[in-house]
Amino acid sequence: MISEMNFFGRILYILQSYGLSYLTGAGTTLLIALVSTVIGCLIGFAVGVIQTIPIQEGNERTPATFLLKFCQMILHAYVELFRGTPMIVQAVFIYYGLAQIWGVQLGMWQAAFLVVSINTGAYMAESVRGGIISIDPGQMEGAKSIGMNHFQAMTSVILPQAFRNILPQIGNNLIINIKDTSVLSVISIVDLFFVHKSVSGALYTYFESASIVMLIYLTMTITVSRLLRLLEKYLDGSENYELADCMDIGNQMHKKGA
Repeated sequence: MISEMNFFGRILYILQSYGLSYLTGAGTTLLIALVSTVIGCLIGFAVGVIQTIPIQEGNERTPATFLLKFCQMILHAYVELFRGTPMIVQAVFIYYGLAQIWGVQLGMWQAAFLVVSINTGAYMAESVRGGIISIDPGQMEGAKSIGMNHFQAMTSVILPQAFRNILPQIGNNLIINIKDTSVLSVISIVDLFFVHKSVSGALYTYFESASIVMLIYLTMTITVSRLLRLLEKYLDGSENYELADCMDIGNQMHKKGA
């Protein structure tokens, strides 16, 4: 019957029959992308901060410096490994390889969140490192001159500025994750792309189903992009700044104190 319909008739039939399945798959895609992006950002910030810890002159041979260099070397290898291999290969290796080689059996959801999170973390680590390096070194020197240690200066002075600089990259990673979760169908995650494969395989409507899925992906990515633009605009603050007289500010504070 469906073969006798025109293109739009087949799309309408698919939506009537499998519309809820597409929405459920889109919800799964968004859930994995959002949660994994948040976790990946936390990983990226931690890795990026550790990679930018400076080694003080004269302390090159101390145990703490050796440990720092070793950690930086391991983290550099992690970043290169997960940025240099496809996510679909990482998913297969983690889901099937861990069980076969080390006997670690992860569930599909555990593997999905793990794969996307550590993949995002590798990309975010380089973004964070670049964001930290882009901050004027005088900011760190000024923070330390008023008694802050490296950790305090990083969390209170450097990272807030770096966060604003790398916010577009965070949004970009979220959009990429919305699309790249499609590779998780290889470990049987029922996301939007998995639903597309199931529907098109059952009805032989590959083009029609792909058109529906493409429109859903486009809607999700455009919506996320617009929300992130609003967040960036909010963090930028007002475009007009009103100069305040220091004397007036002092008088106001004196009145409040009185």
